[in-house]
Amino acid sequence: MEPFFPLHAYVCERCFLVQLEAFETPENIFSEYAYFSSYSESWLEHSRRYAESATRRLALGRGALVCEAASNDGYLLQFFREAGIDVLGIEPARNVASVALEKGIRTESIFLGRESGSTLRERYGESNLVIANNVIAHVPDVHDFVGGLKEMLAPGGVLTIEFPHLVELIEQVQFDTIYHEHFSYYSLYAMERVLERNALRVWDVETIPTHGGSLRVWAVRFEDPRVEEPRVAALRAREAAFGVTDLGRYRSFSADVARRKRELLRFLIEAVEEGKSVVGYGAPAKGNTLLNYCGVRADMLAYTVDRNPEKQGKLLPGSRIPVYAPEHYRETRPDYVLILPWNIRDEIIAQTSFIREWGGRHVIAIPEISVR
Repeated sequence: MEPFFPLHAYVCERCFLVQLEAFETPENIFSEYAYFSSYSESWLEHSRRYAESATRRLALGRGALVCEAASNDGYLLQFFREAGIDVLGIEPARNVASVALEKGIRTESIFLGRESGSTLRERYGESNLVIANNVIAHVPDVHDFVGGLKEMLAPGGVLTIEFPHLVELIEQVQFDTIYHEHFSYYSLYAMERVLERNALRVWDVETIPTHGGSLRVWAVRFEDPRVEEPRVAALRAREAAFGVTDLGRYRSFSADVARRKRELLRFLIEAVEEGKSVVGYGAPAKGNTLLNYCGVRADMLAYTVDRNPEKQGKLLPGSRIPVYAPEHYRETRPDYVLILPWNIRDEIIAQTSFIREWGGRHVIAIPEISVR
């Protein structure tokens, strides 16, 4: 029997961290992984720009060490290495780490925590820049993980953490980004509580467009002489005005999610009854939340496609919708393509613009139904 797990997000009324109950361990989820960052061209470009910016801002050069936790297939560290900077990747998924190693990216296939961070520091030295991009949500013991990041950090070093911003998730009703790989969802308010518990503080923060709206936090040790940048206070004020510490803000989210469900089902039912064919693009984790919560099966979404060969020839969990290569569009000529990884919709629309040859159109469900 195919297993199903409850999916409920809870908010702590003291620190306002949003969390899921843990039904699977990180070892079961991430020891083998089907996501490879390098398949997204827009994500590679985002990573390249970050590497160039961080190198300039921190004056990194030969003799510096850059370490990334959850380094995936080396998508980011390759840009530092090309600049002549030593790199170290930490990637627990062995199949993904092997791809990074083939690229020449030095990679350790372990889970990061205080103990493993100490071991890596002794083996490779302290890091001038430690990076944790879109990984902190994936760890159930956040303090052990952040403690591991700190273990890797040299005196005077900088830690950057990127994560989807909880405020954007709620405002844009991005409920599909809630799934079992993500144990926690962060505001700046909650992130500062986590960092403080580990003797770290926010030096600067950027709002960035990735994943529907994310934050990039620049953190340093308590004793670091850097003066906090004005953007930090500005974002604190924005979150306070939003009501990030108001439980009523979180309670109203459920009603917004239910409305989005009805909107998607209304579109799909009307399309099918009109004799239109609807298929998907992508096989991301967020797509499974969307489809299973809305009760969408292959009678309304005939199939989906994905560029990643690891996902082709398989079925989406729960919905059992088959996954093909993108070339399948030309064989079936669908009327509508529902973009499941909506966070890279512009890239996908450009890659699949050929569907317009037969009048095909793209559909985005989040934050609301739109047809392009």
